[in-house]
Amino acid sequence: MKGREARRMESRFPISLFVIYFGILLLMSGLHIGLITLGNKANWIQAAQILIPVVYWALVAGGLTVFTRRQIIKTYDQPMKELAKAASKVAHGDFSVYIPPLHTLNRQDYLDKMFLDFNQMVAELGSIETMRTDFIANVSHEIKTPLATIQNYAQLLQMPGLTKEKQDIYVDAILSSTRRLSALVANILKLNKLESQQIMPQFEAYDLCRQLSDCALGFEAVWEEKQIDFEADLEDRAVIYADESLMELVWNNLLSNAFKFTGAGGKVTLRQTSDTEQVAVSVSDTGCGIPPESQRHIFDKFYQGDTSHATEGNGLGLALVQRVLQLSGAEIIVDSAVGQGTTFTVKIPVLEKENQRNT
Repeated sequence: MKGREARRMESRFPISLFVIYFGILLLMSGLHIGLITLGNKANWIQAAQILIPVVYWALVAGGLTVFTRRQIIKTYDQPMKELAKAASKVAHGDFSVYIPPLHTLNRQDYLDKMFLDFNQMVAELGSIETMRTDFIANVSHEIKTPLATIQNYAQLLQMPGLTKEKQDIYVDAILSSTRRLSALVANILKLNKLESQQIMPQFEAYDLCRQLSDCALGFEAVWEEKQIDFEADLEDRAVIYADESLMELVWNNLLSNAFKFTGAGGKVTLRQTSDTEQVAVSVSDTGCGIPPESQRHIFDKFYQGDTSHATEGNGLGLALVQRVLQLSGAEIIVDSAVGQGTTFTVKIPVLEKENQRNT
């Protein structure tokens, strides 16, 4: 590996090229001496003895100049022009640019490495640009929907002769849309801070079972209203080292989704177990389930597989969950079957306090 890297850094004008130059000049010098000797023996006129060597060296210098120029153009100038042209296209927003390497894999040098790095950079820039465009489009759509609702109901409130009952309905609809808009902006800000690492987990020891119990009790009104059978199977105590406020965001999102996608009379189960290596928390429901195609995208920003519940969320919850767990060194696994329900399992490694602090 080191040998290959060393070869990549070798000059495109190797020492062997200058050895060839040196040898050619020595050969030409020998021929020059031969011409002088021949002129003296043949008793050439003085003008010929001067003119012939001058013409000879002019031809040698011209040949070497042409050869050197061709080598520079082929070896360095032309590849650099290709790179400059590609860079100009990228600067003007074309991320489909690709520069093929000059040599095969086993003969690549530093220019090939530069081209490969350039291609990788362009591909990543194109991916970022696509994500940015999609993000703006999704944010615009998500903001537009509640704003349109607020505008419509505000206009209805201006109608004369409205009953108190209708006024209350319209006001409730406006408040619901404003809450949704506020939650969207808050989640966008949280996700942006997490991804830009403006928020870093503050690891501390705390009782996970207590936190899970508190989060579950926050949804008591929901499961009672929908007549959902809620079951919690937790240990008496399980201490983990994590950011308590960020982990609360994880459990609230998972429980919220479970209750949201479980119909009346269904069941939601919260289970926690632990061993010497990890603490596992699973949230299961008997809801509609997630199709295999949707399972590949559920952690994408703004993705909502079940559009029938689109007005109840903004597609950022699971993206936030995944980012928090990534920063915490934990992982999340989804197991779902259409028509049978979904289980999200979070696995938190059991680490020593000092190790957690160092991460």
